[in-house]
Amino acid sequence: MSDLTIADKLRKKYHRCEEVTNLKEMIDRSATIYKDRVAFKLKNENKEIYTKTYEEFRNDIASLGTYLIEKGLQNKRIAVIGKNSYKWAVSYLAATIVGIVVPIDKELHSDDVINFMNVSETKCILGDSKNLKQIIENIEKLENKDTLFLSFDENKEKDKMILYTLVLQEGQKLIEDGNKKFDKIEVDPDELKILLFTSGTTGNAKGVCLSQRNICSNILSIYGIVKVKRSDLFFSILPLHHTYECTIGFLLPIYSGASICYCEGLRYISNNMVEFHPSVVLCVPLLLESIYKKVMKNLKKSLPEKYTKDEKNMIEKLPFFVKALVKNKVKNSLGGRLRVFIVGAAPVNPEIADTLEKLGLNSLQGYGLTECAPLVAGNTDFYKRNDSAGLPIPNVEYKIENPDSEGVGEIIVKGPNVMLGYYQMPEETEKILKDGWFHTGDLGKIDENGFLYITGRCKSVIVTKNGKNIYPEEIEYYLNDCPLISEALVQGIKRENDDETYVNAQIFPNKEAITEYLKGTVPTKEEIKKVIADVVANVNSKIPNYKHIKNFVIRDKEFEKTTTQKIKRYGDNMKMDK
Repeated sequence: MSDLTIADKLRKKYHRCEEVTNLKEMIDRSATIYKDRVAFKLKNENKEIYTKTYEEFRNDIASLGTYLIEKGLQNKRIAVIGKNSYKWAVSYLAATIVGIVVPIDKELHSDDVINFMNVSETKCILGDSKNLKQIIENIEKLENKDTLFLSFDENKEKDKMILYTLVLQEGQKLIEDGNKKFDKIEVDPDELKILLFTSGTTGNAKGVCLSQRNICSNILSIYGIVKVKRSDLFFSILPLHHTYECTIGFLLPIYSGASICYCEGLRYISNNMVEFHPSVVLCVPLLLESIYKKVMKNLKKSLPEKYTKDEKNMIEKLPFFVKALVKNKVKNSLGGRLRVFIVGAAPVNPEIADTLEKLGLNSLQGYGLTECAPLVAGNTDFYKRNDSAGLPIPNVEYKIENPDSEGVGEIIVKGPNVMLGYYQMPEETEKILKDGWFHTGDLGKIDENGFLYITGRCKSVIVTKNGKNIYPEEIEYYLNDCPLISEALVQGIKRENDDETYVNAQIFPNKEAITEYLKGTVPTKEEIKKVIADVVANVNSKIPNYKHIKNFVIRDKEFEKTTTQKIKRYGDNMKMDK
């Protein structure tokens, strides 16, 4: 019997890959190897699908990069803002090769965008005209009044904006005339090249400083555990400014010779999947759950009632030939080629992952942070557990600091993917980077085989009067597992009369499910409260007394979320008097 853990065995099974240390090297390599292969499948204004090859992609990056150099932007901060698009992809790579790229969330208020631009000393911003216009309208707040605005859109509003297409033409003309400045750039893989502002779920905005080695090490590590085929088509849904989508949904397929297509918006997901026929989809648990619910709803409509009464075991009960037909139907509804969901940002309900797997839809969840470029752990082609965040990725170590009696403690990480530090925040950097280990602020435990289980955030832990720790995410999991609840947020509230901290929950009910539960009767507020009270009582029966939910309130609207669909644990979301 071998004493090797699964994590040890994994190290002998990694997919081999060719090393790259910077993104210029990566794009030059891909354009050479995959020259005429399709890098992007896109839609024009007439909704017609067209393609961009790897050679065309590299040429566009070089054209834009040459223009930026001629405008004096080498080694300067260059921001990118806007919806996911081919132009965003070209701009990101050109900016990080020529200078320092600053990806910015397009959903932010213009004041926040301007603040990030001022803090980072941005000299140029490329993006959708809608976002640029909002900045220009408030330009008095912008410290650098000479900022260069390059618009992705063929718009008529040209005041202070230069059209991206004209910029590319100018850059291409410079290259044709013998300008080789872009080709001659030598990228230092260890210097600051990507500056990401992140507030996460706790509201503390920080600038995360990443090098291209950070990013490239993560690309190679992921490729080592999840085989990306050249025939793969990645369906890009999540915002590209976030390092999860950027590294895994954009840069990884470019390294691998795969293709990328862009979702036109959340309401078009189903239509786009049928149009593009993707094989790989990056998503967050909420999106996976949404797909799961839609699939199960359609199955319940089409299958006899005797098979659908027990949803959890429905697939196993189907006769072999029916199961084959069902799996084929589900796959076709998602484009016909889908082979894997890559899931991050929060833990996945393992029952959902298990059921989808029975339908032939594989899902691999992982764990990461912006500060780690982003992936730290992941389930793999070789080993996976649907209830775990997975195993450490190649060249990355993690361990639990100060574990309690249950093995739960803070997750700390070491590896080439760990950030350089927080921008202009040396004290904050010193707090979380100690002896080469990054202190994540996340709580978790590791089993005997090296699998990581996330239990919550350090800042979210509820500590009772007698010193017991309660992890809100655990209780939220039980609440969210009930179809009568859409969303839940658990927090500790201290009562003045006895100085004890009690568990309280805010719950956003699933009114459609409750109506169905009540046999089609539209529920009153009191009826909703009674139904949810029964759910809470059921949850309390599954957990120790000290973890019991003592009070709950019904929300009449969804929780405010980050752009990766995590519930924000600050601001109005934390107010119980709703």
